[in-house]
Amino acid sequence: MHATLPLLQATEFPALRRRTLEILQVNLGYKCNQTCVHCHVNAGPTRTEMMDSETVALIPQVLVARDLHTLDLTGGAPELHEGFRDLVRAARAQGRTVIDRCNLTILFEPGQEDLAEFLAVQQVEIVASLPCYSQDNVDKQRGKGTFDKSIVALQKLNMLGYGQPDSGLTLNLVFNPQGASLPPDQTALQADYQRELFEHFGIVFNQLFVITNMPIQRFGSMLVSKGRFNDYLRLLQENFAAANLDTVMCRNLVSVDWQGFLYDCDFNQQLGLAIRGQGRPHLRDLLQQDLQDHPIHVAGHCYGCTAGQGSSCGGALKEEESLAT
Repeated sequence: MHATLPLLQATEFPALRRRTLEILQVNLGYKCNQTCVHCHVNAGPTRTEMMDSETVALIPQVLVARDLHTLDLTGGAPELHEGFRDLVRAARAQGRTVIDRCNLTILFEPGQEDLAEFLAVQQVEIVASLPCYSQDNVDKQRGKGTFDKSIVALQKLNMLGYGQPDSGLTLNLVFNPQGASLPPDQTALQADYQRELFEHFGIVFNQLFVITNMPIQRFGSMLVSKGRFNDYLRLLQENFAAANLDTVMCRNLVSVDWQGFLYDCDFNQQLGLAIRGQGRPHLRDLLQQDLQDHPIHVAGHCYGCTAGQGSSCGGALKEEESLAT
């Protein structure tokens, strides 16, 4: 695995400061049932890093202390954490929105047979990875057989009410480009997804999020191996849009790693760029301290969030008629 942080540290990316914290994004661990080419976490079945119970217990306390409206759970596959369901119940009992970043195939793992029903009962918002509506493209990026399992999973979620009008059960999909290019226009691609998935499989969903591949971890290492890292970084820099700085996710979100340490975003977490502060800020610090107006740790990969139509955990930041690729 090639280290990409040394290639990203020399940057002219503009300085940013935090606003009011609204979203707690927690990485419960790096264990996953898939090994995806584009994965910026380098997650997989052999990873053993998982959040301990003491740290998990801090999460509902922080949601109250900082009056946060959303708990965003990610991984790996967050559902593989043994405390996942209890944490969801606790946050929902507080009235918080809970997001599960789901890879869909997790619904078929041993012990997860009732996962879809659990998520529906708890009214958890699902953000599901589906990098294309084409079988060949999905299996190429995520492994053979992934597409078929994903389709069956989406159909099951639809049967439970997810993505259906007026159900209150939100199902959003996520698109990542196949390689070193910017994602296409989100609005146009969403229309393509809706048409193709409904016509061929009867699947409906709420929104499509297009997310730029970050030049870090597994994807960044692949770019280095192929001699394309600098070209891709240049593409991101040349498509920088200053207007996106106002709505990047690091302004109102904090990312928590499996040990409880804090980062400005999930990408910084994977690069080891801890949130700025005395010592190494931890989840327990949020019980007493606010982060408003703190400086944000930026590097060259931040151009990925601000290129073209922008990119965040909630998809594009603005609509673009066309993108240079």
